[in-house]
Amino acid sequence: MELFVVPAILILGFLAVLGIVRANLKICQPNEVLIFSGRKRRLSDGSQVGYRVIRGGRGFRIPIIEKVDRLMLTTIPIDLTVSNAYSKGGIPLTVKAIANVKISSNETELNNAVERLLAKPLEEIQTIAKETLEGNLRGVCATLTPEEVNEDRLKFAKVLVEEADNDLGALGLQLDTLKIQSVEDDRGYLNAIGRQSTANIIAAAEVVEAQMRQQAKLAEADADRAIAQAQTDVRILKAQLDAKAKAEEARVEVSGQVAKATAEQELAKQEIALAEKRTHAEVVVVAEAERKAKEETAKGNAARIAQDGLAEVEILTRKLELWRQAGPDAERLFLLQMLPDILKEVIKTVDNLKIDKLTVVDSGQGQGVPAVFNQIAGSTPALLESLKATTGIDIAGLLSRASQERGETGD
Repeated sequence: MELFVVPAILILGFLAVLGIVRANLKICQPNEVLIFSGRKRRLSDGSQVGYRVIRGGRGFRIPIIEKVDRLMLTTIPIDLTVSNAYSKGGIPLTVKAIANVKISSNETELNNAVERLLAKPLEEIQTIAKETLEGNLRGVCATLTPEEVNEDRLKFAKVLVEEADNDLGALGLQLDTLKIQSVEDDRGYLNAIGRQSTANIIAAAEVVEAQMRQQAKLAEADADRAIAQAQTDVRILKAQLDAKAKAEEARVEVSGQVAKATAEQELAKQEIALAEKRTHAEVVVVAEAERKAKEETAKGNAARIAQDGLAEVEILTRKLELWRQAGPDAERLFLLQMLPDILKEVIKTVDNLKIDKLTVVDSGQGQGVPAVFNQIAGSTPALLESLKATTGIDIAGLLSRASQERGETGD
């Protein structure tokens, strides 16, 4: 049983504390202030008051010790109607206006409102503000003429606001707006002033109209002169433009002729250059090509001659090698190789000798060719001498030695 009693007591205690906190925690709305009365508090100027003010947020009221009141900061509309408000000059006026006041949120003025307006109903606060403004309105009317009150209402409202701020601030109130709706008088002073003003305005309007007509006539005359001058200027400008256009046409024509001559000259230069290039291509280039062709041909002939010479040298080298290898038979071998050339030389020397048929019969001992040459040599001894002189080869001697060697060897 005790296990259930202790938690129940704790829960009840928690709920009681929560109820106390909820009952004493005060939330301040943005359009109001909370005044906690019952404890001393020192202000910023050093003075002490028996309350504290909360503007926005929240505050906790100490039970039994403190009391909480609310002051609304919302706007309080006030209709003002002041009759027989004597203006400067003794003219009574009836002024109608509308104003909006509220409890000030400034610290000093808010303290004034706490001390003067706390716990008062809204209607009473509205009455206090209205009576204060009416008194200020009468005071301001006494300093201004009916014309100033009626004609410059913005100035009238500005002076009224300046006059009312001090009085309302002492009550803890603040004037937000003030608009003058109408200004009237029972004696017709403003109407007379209005008629006089209207007459003055009409007269001024007539004067202005006459001045405007005069200015219109002057402007019309000035416009006519300006038009005539403009027409003259247009004719002069047209003549100048025509002369300029003709001069420009002449300049363009001359420029065209100059450009044409320049183009023709340039074309002639191009034709000369083209002819020079064509001549160069037909003569110089062809000559250069022929020269190069001849050079290449000469190089080819020289190369061929060089190769032929190298081949002849190679042939002679091989022949010499063969002759060295042939030994005693070298002369006969040489004779056989040179026989066609020898025959050509013999034929050249005996141009008048006609041989219809030459038959060489060899018995197998190699006596055929020597016998033939012996017969030719016997019949033409000068032929072999000439052949020896031209070729350096002693045919008769070679043939004789060849015959002797064959006889000695028995071949």
